[in-house]
Amino acid sequence: MPTPHCTLTGSPFGTTPDGRPVHRWRLESSSGVSADVLSYGGTLAGLRVPAPSGHLRDVVLGLPGMAQYAGPHPYLGALIGRYANRIAGGEFTLDGTTHRVPVTDRGHALHGGPEGFHRRIWNGTPAPGNGDEPAALTLRLHSPAGDMGFPGALDVEVTYSLDRSGTLAIEYRARTDHATVVNLTNHSYFNLAGAGSGDVLGHTLELDCDAYLPVTAEAIPLGPPLPAAGTAFDFRTAHRIGDRIDEDDGQLTDAGGYDHCWVVAGTPGELRRAACLADPDSGRRMEVWTTEPGIQVYTGNALDGSLAGTDAEPYERHGAVCLETQHFPDSPNRPEYPSAVLRPGEQYRSRTEFRFSHLRRS
Repeated sequence: MPTPHCTLTGSPFGTTPDGRPVHRWRLESSSGVSADVLSYGGTLAGLRVPAPSGHLRDVVLGLPGMAQYAGPHPYLGALIGRYANRIAGGEFTLDGTTHRVPVTDRGHALHGGPEGFHRRIWNGTPAPGNGDEPAALTLRLHSPAGDMGFPGALDVEVTYSLDRSGTLAIEYRARTDHATVVNLTNHSYFNLAGAGSGDVLGHTLELDCDAYLPVTAEAIPLGPPLPAAGTAFDFRTAHRIGDRIDEDDGQLTDAGGYDHCWVVAGTPGELRRAACLADPDSGRRMEVWTTEPGIQVYTGNALDGSLAGTDAEPYERHGAVCLETQHFPDSPNRPEYPSAVLRPGEQYRSRTEFRFSHLRRS
């Protein structure tokens, strides 16, 4: 039998406050990349990536244990649903019926409500790698009709897989028994220099996006996408994240940095590149590929040092950047945006890949 290039192992990770056990799975690749996934929240709790020197660092913000994950935190690494991002006023109308989702952010529903998918225990089925096959973990969750105000019973499957090249893929699937809205993503915070190693303002970011969505001071889209060219939102060529983050632009000052959705070029539903993040100091580079129409870029504006990882280094402001592939915010109320409606007999399907490489030194 050939030696596997990818492996998957599991271990206990403590219990929730009400005594339910939480499991941790580790996916490992011969490339040196490894990922930790928790049954709680479907959380990507760790992602170790080698630098050109071979030095491994965890490049996503994580927490030391279940006590911290069960407490308040800004969705670190969690799977988000039923609806990622915001729904204005916590209300939307579907087929003539108005539905209400609990509001959690300045009068709006955020990330599926206070007890969204990030607070659930997912059931995991591991598939260890065999030869050239990737290691994979499929997580399943049943969301009953009326869950956080959303119509329809929803059955969700999310598969994390890690292949021999070190690409971490997340595949999302869902079916419903009644018309509903669905928008799933992963809310990892990336720092390619290593979690807790300082801010990411020196990272370079390139977005394969010609337009972005301006928002109100409460982060609700103002209307149709606008061209990014000539603005602080133009990342069509790579720029340092910090180059224009402090410009005198109301979009930036209201958010305290970037917290906006960009329109990914190309055809939604087709896998194409959306972003490239790089850290010149460590030499790590990450491309984000997705089938989704948008990517939300959030520069950790609300991180304040009150949370820390296993090494006790605090997570300070701008200490990471989120690259959340998704449908546009408030799409249930915006018929002109790509539809987030899922109906019986249809399958919601989405894929995002994080591909790692090294910067070329001149």
